[in-house]
Amino acid sequence: MKDRFTRVKWLIGEDKFSKIAKTKVLVCGLGGVGGICVDALYRSGFEHLSFIDADSFEITNQNRQIHSEHLGREKAKVFEELYKAKGIVSTINEEFLKDFDLSEFDLIIDAIDDIPAKVALAKCVDFKKQIFISSTGGARKLDPTRIKIASIFKTHGDALAKKFRYELRKAGFKGDFDVVFSDEMPSCKDLGSFMGVTACFGLTLASLALRKILKPCR
Repeated sequence: MKDRFTRVKWLIGEDKFSKIAKTKVLVCGLGGVGGICVDALYRSGFEHLSFIDADSFEITNQNRQIHSEHLGREKAKVFEELYKAKGIVSTINEEFLKDFDLSEFDLIIDAIDDIPAKVALAKCVDFKKQIFISSTGGARKLDPTRIKIASIFKTHGDALAKKFRYELRKAGFKGDFDVVFSDEMPSCKDLGSFMGVTACFGLTLASLALRKILKPCR
């Protein structure tokens, strides 16, 4: 009998699909990148989803962010309702992470745009037991064909990735993980954005997450 996941099962097989359904996922950040990533994961069969985001939807989100018609509402709570998941309204920082149990998650996805938060999160991951992937910034760019995946220590042409890498080393971080980045030169100075790029960042992040679960490569 066909269901809403039939075509996913055709693609990856029933046994691997069951693995997806059991995976516990935490997505940090529900902006133009993280929001689309969540939608792709949900439509692909990930059932155990949790989200963290401190922001509410505002009018400037509507050029690129999924569900941004819910103006004034907290993003995490909107996503909680729509995806039958757990939404946590909070800023991610060292203080928050001291009291938050990351150990229950198999896969942690970083779609935050704040460098200190990204570094603090990466430092709390148990890389022997958990999969961690991250996105750099999709703002200021127009060409989605320049999006790539590489180790955070092997990115190029991406200013946010460079800053992230620098702060990780400064913080004494010894691990390694893959990131979604773009080597396209910025098209503006302000945080201008185009959904054709930010959404592709999110979809690439979801694809990377799916492939990591199907064939773990830590």
